[in-house]
Amino acid sequence: MVSKKLAGMIHTALIITTTLLMSCRNNPHDRLVTDDTLNKPPVVKTIPDSISKFAWKPVVYDSNKQYIYLTFDDGPQHGTTAVFDLCRKLGVKASFFMVGEHATDKREKEIVATIRNAYPQSLLCNHSTTHANGHYNFFYHHADSALKDFLLAQQTLRVPYQIIRLPGNSAWVKQGQVKASKLVDPVCLLLDSAGYNIIGWDVEWSFNHKTANPVQTPEKMIAIVDSTMARKHTHTSNHLVILSHDRMFRNPNYTDSLARFIELLKQNPNYVFETVDHYPGLKQAAMQLK
Repeated sequence: MVSKKLAGMIHTALIITTTLLMSCRNNPHDRLVTDDTLNKPPVVKTIPDSISKFAWKPVVYDSNKQYIYLTFDDGPQHGTTAVFDLCRKLGVKASFFMVGEHATDKREKEIVATIRNAYPQSLLCNHSTTHANGHYNFFYHHADSALKDFLLAQQTLRVPYQIIRLPGNSAWVKQGQVKASKLVDPVCLLLDSAGYNIIGWDVEWSFNHKTANPVQTPEKMIAIVDSTMARKHTHTSNHLVILSHDRMFRNPNYTDSLARFIELLKQNPNYVFETVDHYPGLKQAAMQLK
C-alpha cells in the first residue's frame, strides 16, 4: 500500500511534468510549420554596394593592347588630392599605395576614404604603417616586425585587397612567384604565406629629394615608357607599372606635368589604363572590407 508521503510526492511530480509539457508547447520558437511559413521568401543578407563592388572579378586581357598601371606612393600627403582629382578628370585609372602613419587626422582619413570609395577608378593599396621609418636595412632585417607593420596598415587603412608595395624596394610576389632581393626576401616569403601580393615597378618617374619636384619631363617619361614597352623590359610582357609619388605633383605647374604625361599616354591607342588589382598572375585578392 502506497504511503501518504509517497503518494504526495507522485502527485507533485505529475503536476511539474504537466506544467513543463504545457510550457514547451507554448514556446514561441517551437511553432508549427504552416503553408504560410513555407511560402515566405528566405531572408537574404545583402552586401552594401560600397563593399560588393570589391568582389573579385576575372580579368580578360586584349592581346592587341598594352596595359599601363599608374601608381602613386606615400600618401596621403600634399599632392594626393591633386593627383586623384586629375586622374578622375582625365578618366584614367590609378592605384594609390598609402602609409598608415600618414593618415592620422580627420582630413587625412577622409582622403583615404575618398580614394577607397572611388573604386574601380582608383584603388587603395598597402604601403606599410611606418614606411620603415626611413631605416630600410633595420626594417627588413626584422621580418616578423615588418610583417606586423604591413598587417596593421591593412587594418587601419581598411585596404580592400591584399596588395602591398614595399617601402624603398621593388619586389614581386604573385601566385607561385617570389622575385625579391636578398634583403627583402624574408618578409616577402612571410607576406606570400599570409596570402599577400607584392607589386614592384618597371619605370620610375624620379623626383629631387630636396625639392620633391619631378626630375624627368613628361616628354622624357613617355619616351622611357614607349622604349621599355617596345623592348619588353617589363616584369610581365605588355604590362607596365609606373612608380611616382604624390608629393611630386603638389604644385600646380607640376600637376600640369602629370596631366601632360597622361595626355601623351592617351595618344597611344594601344595603351589601356588599369589598377594593379588587375595585374596578371595575382593571387585572387580576397575582399578585406567588412
